[in-house]
Amino acid sequence: MPIHNADIAAVFEEIADLLEIRDENPFRIRAYRNAARTVGEFARDLKTLLDQGQALPKLPGVGADLEAKIHEICASGACGLLERLHREMPAAITELLKIPGLGPKRVRLLHEVLDIDTIDALRRAARSGRIREVPGFGEKTERQILQALEQCSRGEQRVKLAVAAQYAEALVAHLKSVPGVALVTVAGSFRRMRETVGDLDILVAARAAGPVMERLRAYDEVKEVLASGETRSSVVLRSGLQVDVRVVPRESHGAALHYFTGSKAHNIAIRRLGQDRGLKINEYGVFRGENRIAGDTEESVFEAVGLPFIPPELREDRGEIEAARRGELPRLVTLQDLKGDLHLHTKASDGHNSIKEMALAAKAAGLAYVAITEHSRRLTVAHGLDPRGVLKQIDEIDRLNGELTGITVLKGIEVDILEDGGLDLPDSVLKRLDIVVGAVHSAFNLPRRKQTERILRAMDNPCFTLLAHPSGRLLGEREACDVDMLKIVRKAKRRGCFLELNAQPDRLDLNDIHCQMARDEGVLVAVNSDAHSTHDFAHLRYGIGQARRGWLTPEQVLNTRPLGALRELLNKTRW
Repeated sequence: MPIHNADIAAVFEEIADLLEIRDENPFRIRAYRNAARTVGEFARDLKTLLDQGQALPKLPGVGADLEAKIHEICASGACGLLERLHREMPAAITELLKIPGLGPKRVRLLHEVLDIDTIDALRRAARSGRIREVPGFGEKTERQILQALEQCSRGEQRVKLAVAAQYAEALVAHLKSVPGVALVTVAGSFRRMRETVGDLDILVAARAAGPVMERLRAYDEVKEVLASGETRSSVVLRSGLQVDVRVVPRESHGAALHYFTGSKAHNIAIRRLGQDRGLKINEYGVFRGENRIAGDTEESVFEAVGLPFIPPELREDRGEIEAARRGELPRLVTLQDLKGDLHLHTKASDGHNSIKEMALAAKAAGLAYVAITEHSRRLTVAHGLDPRGVLKQIDEIDRLNGELTGITVLKGIEVDILEDGGLDLPDSVLKRLDIVVGAVHSAFNLPRRKQTERILRAMDNPCFTLLAHPSGRLLGEREACDVDMLKIVRKAKRRGCFLELNAQPDRLDLNDIHCQMARDEGVLVAVNSDAHSTHDFAHLRYGIGQARRGWLTPEQVLNTRPLGALRELLNKTRW
């Protein structure tokens, strides 16, 4: 059975959750969480490496015990420790952890205070108003739990884009090997680069559908076949992800790709344009009467209704059709446009590699500069730097820049924004840096006015350069802070500083709407990896996808500029 890195990471994450519910050693819990993150984000498929007879690469934070568990999971698809934890705990506890907003600490508290250990018990407690009485919950959290329960009952669970990519890419490779297959494309919300994916829509252009459907049903990861027809099948993978596969002839590929990419609202608008011209548009082509006049390519579909090609990321019926009519579609930013990365961590704080290793990995990824931005001292869990540690790293970077060629390392810090809006390090230290990245890492639940004022006050600091992951959200884990984002964007414009689009798959923060807001207000956005290891530059593709959804061009992204132009902009943020 295929085992993806995401599957191994899920096992480690669930072990960490169950250990935390049992209130076990926090260092052991953290080791499993770090391993889950490291494995889940590793660029190469670990099981494939093992199947090829290769040794596991040395992964940061993965010692002999965890490495043995990776071997166990890849060999058997199971983990003895996880199975033992399941036997020793109420069976439904694991299901509670799947409810968005319910982490292990909250599950443990609900179990201890209200004896909740099933989904039904959770639902009854929420409906009767008992959850709001538990310390640390409240009426708003209770309402969010009810909403999450309703979504789960409707089957509306979604997975992060980067996780979906592991399953999608493996299945595409599996179907491409079928004789007679010309093209295999993942469509739907995945192709539109939405931050989470409900299911996978896969389009296959082939001479015959039968062999494709046979290959799909025989795929080792298929847990259940929901429907199987001549040209269309739906299956559920062992991961729980639903996959819909559609086979079309090569001459219909463009029309089908447009149709199955969506969004629904965009497709309806395009069909109406076709109707105004006496055309019928569906997944088989563009027709005038019985004559098929277009549909072999997506470009031909758009051309038939008088439009240029509209990139998939824009197809949400949010003005893209009107912009296309006016000839005002933006030339969206691409991964190749990025010249640098302005948010990186090393083992000096909570990263896993040295500065030199991170710099060389960035160079290999095609970048010309990076900013090393360790956490500041307040974030003790990340071993944040105090003033002395920052000054020591400044000297180290100066020495390293004298050795490196083809890559420049900028001196920076990810400094905590304190609850009163102050920064966690003195200006006398911050002034020595090329870039100061401000970030909220605590007090996420402040009221809207206080949270907004906190960030605005931080941006007033004369050394402030860039606001990191502005909403503070973690997809599926933590809601965005309640902030007035328009005020923050406009403050950045007046102050002359910048906003980050954090490309970590758990964050993708700014969201697409706020990217458009920054664009409209003339505020530059930095697409950063927030890399904690040399493998994390792969995150940048997801950040670029989000930037494209936000209509950003290369000119509207800060780190598309060459180093000289970037330094000029960074210097202008200083008072």
